[in-house]
Amino acid sequence: MSEKRIFLSPPHMEGHELEYVQQAFASNFIAPCGPMLNRLEKQFCEYTEIPYCVGLTSGTAAMHLALKGLGIKEGDLVLASTLTFVASVSPAAHMGAKITFIDADEKSWTMDPRLLQEEIDRCEQKGQLPKVVIPTDLYGQSCDLDAICEICRPFDIPVVVDSAEGVGTKYKRRHAGHGATAAVYSFNGNKIITSSGGGILASHDQKLIDYARFLATQARESFPYYEHKEIGYNYRLSNICAAIGCAQLEVIDKRAQQKRAIFEYYKRHLEDLPGIEFMPEADYGKSNYWLSVILIDSLKCGTSYEKVRQALEKENIESRPMWKPMHLQPVFVDCDVVDNMVASKLFEQGLCLPSGTSMSKEDLQRVINIIKNNCEK
Repeated sequence: MSEKRIFLSPPHMEGHELEYVQQAFASNFIAPCGPMLNRLEKQFCEYTEIPYCVGLTSGTAAMHLALKGLGIKEGDLVLASTLTFVASVSPAAHMGAKITFIDADEKSWTMDPRLLQEEIDRCEQKGQLPKVVIPTDLYGQSCDLDAICEICRPFDIPVVVDSAEGVGTKYKRRHAGHGATAAVYSFNGNKIITSSGGGILASHDQKLIDYARFLATQARESFPYYEHKEIGYNYRLSNICAAIGCAQLEVIDKRAQQKRAIFEYYKRHLEDLPGIEFMPEADYGKSNYWLSVILIDSLKCGTSYEKVRQALEKENIESRPMWKPMHLQPVFVDCDVVDNMVASKLFEQGLCLPSGTSMSKEDLQRVINIIKNNCEK
């Protein structure tokens, strides 16, 4: 195996990252919080036009604090996308909530508003409305947020959108997550931009963000000594990581353009193969194409996504199956699901292709050639 490793979505550093980290070192703000974290939060609010945010150790921490701030407790009902990463719903599970999963629609692969409406109507008839709805922006494509919020609004159900994969994504003319009760974003190492780890909770509700910031710093009261009236968490993003995030956020639009170019390159060279389909782009938004995703119909293509994945791995190329739907996960076997078989079909056929923004055309061609060689003409 002599060819270099092609990773699925590695970090891409080429801007002011080192310069900003050196500034953070020079300032001696090495512990959590500091000027770079303040700067990152300000930049993020300006970029998304969501007025309030707090920088945290992860998107998972952001989701936890959003639910905590909304008063979610043991036994409360939560409706969530089934086609997602587990971190969307693990905080709700940790809090003892009862989770019902909602399937995706075919046009966006995100939460189906029609199924959500049907489930909320059933919940109303049973006298147990959900306390929160958690849709996911999938692989850089926004859910139909306005439709979801419109369904929830008559019942005063908050919407916390998992936009971990959606930094730089547009919904209508807004940034993904803009308009939800709160939105969660990830700066994990494999995301479109990264601070090595980290995440952000953003909202138009200042009180929600202020409370999240309070909880994230161990819920310390305003006393000269350490006073605690409730249990908090050590969730604040470090100033060093924030310095990396500041530099990355400066190039987010460039990264989104690069991701889209990668998707278009794959599509141009692979879409004519029998049995190959690409993730659609919903007409209401503009995806950042965090990952380029294809479906492989084994009956038409003559091979399966797993055989293609293994062929790529044999040539030192990382690819990955789509998210396994949450309602199919052993840990959620007892949860209810509103299922129209879309997510399960996508999981059976879906493959995420290498989408790193530092990939060369030669790298892309390596991937394409292997896929072509493994699909029957």
